[in-house]
Amino acid sequence: MTLRAREVTKVYGGTHALKGVDFAVAPGRVTALFGENGAGKSTLMKILAGIEQPTTGHVELDGRPVRLASSRDAADQGIAIIHQELSLCPNLSITDNLFLARELRTPFGAVDRTAQRERTLAVLRTLEEELDPDTPVADLRLGQQQIVEIARALLQDTRVLIMDEPTSALTAPEVEVLFKVIRDLTSRGVAVVYISHHLDEALDIADDVVVLRDGTLVATAQAAEVDLRWIVEQMVGRDQDTLFPDRDSQAGEPVLDLRDLIVIDPANPDRLAVGGVSLTLRAGEIVGVYGLMGSGRTELLEALAGRIPPASGEIVLAGEPLTRAGIRDRIRRGLILVPEDRQRDGLVQTMTVGENLSLAGLYQYVRRLFVSAAREGAAVRRVITDITVKTSGAKAAIGSLSGGNQQKVVIGKALLTGPRVLLLDEPSRGVDVGAKADIFQLMAAQARRGLAVLFTTSEAEEALHIPDRLLVLARGAVVGEYRRGEIDREELMRVSDGATNGGALR
Repeated sequence: MTLRAREVTKVYGGTHALKGVDFAVAPGRVTALFGENGAGKSTLMKILAGIEQPTTGHVELDGRPVRLASSRDAADQGIAIIHQELSLCPNLSITDNLFLARELRTPFGAVDRTAQRERTLAVLRTLEEELDPDTPVADLRLGQQQIVEIARALLQDTRVLIMDEPTSALTAPEVEVLFKVIRDLTSRGVAVVYISHHLDEALDIADDVVVLRDGTLVATAQAAEVDLRWIVEQMVGRDQDTLFPDRDSQAGEPVLDLRDLIVIDPANPDRLAVGGVSLTLRAGEIVGVYGLMGSGRTELLEALAGRIPPASGEIVLAGEPLTRAGIRDRIRRGLILVPEDRQRDGLVQTMTVGENLSLAGLYQYVRRLFVSAAREGAAVRRVITDITVKTSGAKAAIGSLSGGNQQKVVIGKALLTGPRVLLLDEPSRGVDVGAKADIFQLMAAQARRGLAVLFTTSEAEEALHIPDRLLVLARGAVVGEYRRGEIDREELMRVSDGATNGGALR
């Protein structure tokens, strides 16, 4: 074995994140590590990458105990990690991010910018990305930033590569390219640890499977011997069929109307992101929008929320036009967005869980120019219970929460504004199957209370099982509209290519 954790325990205060875990990876093999948020996956990987130290137990490299004092120490010994949350400097170029703190030098000691640029171009070509190395990272879409994070790890002389959610923001073609790179690495003897909430893709690339639950290693197997149902049952202790809520649609009166909405792509003014979409959303209804990358699903929701001004068309909420209203006005009138990127757009990292929850609806607790701490605190405690956020309390740092619980906080923040229409852009991105089930149940519960829910997804299973009605977008246009059960996965894939119009509801 190349790298092994022996009887590793990690304790944070009263929390046992890892409980005597034995974990090993072998040269030339991909080990898929599965587990819910909070199962201990990221903690174990941070220990193997030198970012954290075990409370008890130790790490072995090539059969010898080692102390990895820092991530630089681990990198010097051939262990690289791609983090789930991006750790890039948005104000720097792609090249500068790739070589930050490990610059190439000329014989005279100066930074060799030409060599760095050439190596950046070479690794981007390997990943089949046609990007200018001088482009600031802030100008890249989220998936391209993920590619830069991956490229930085590939530039190291790596023997063990840890990939924590490497495909959470990638398109299907980008995932295929990444898998080619992984297979090339393993053919050269690199050991790969692969963590993903996309269980099917992880199973496709894996040789070995390891499952953590509540800080304990509960199962190991060869990937060829198991299926998705087995993985889910090991992870959450219940059958996969229970993950989607069982509900009947109770659609009421129309709440939101879109009429011929046209939105120009903010990143490319010569392109229409949304081209003439019309939609009526009713109280108590869950409507899904499925589309591949570039279909316009995010731009559609951001135009509804007021983040992008539409070029033309109408947005009407409860009979009142919203087209010229700003974001704050839309929130106060009952329309709010849960954004796709919770780290950048949904949370304030320096605030506590409670402060994040109450932020968007803080105006509700103001009395005579002062915030009523008692009323705010009561509302925060209520929503923490209602949406089952796993936290030590409202004063906990938001960064102490797992990805799934952070996502619940972003949704809870939106619910505390008292919305009539809840917009969710990829609400299950980067969360585990258990947290996904909680989020889906939460959406269903809000719909039963009369809230209108409109969400986007790039996950076929979610599109087929969650919404009462499903719209399929391709290149900014609605190419199909279906009720639950009217379409299967194969038809969904065909329609989403945009080559053929799908069914239409009357």
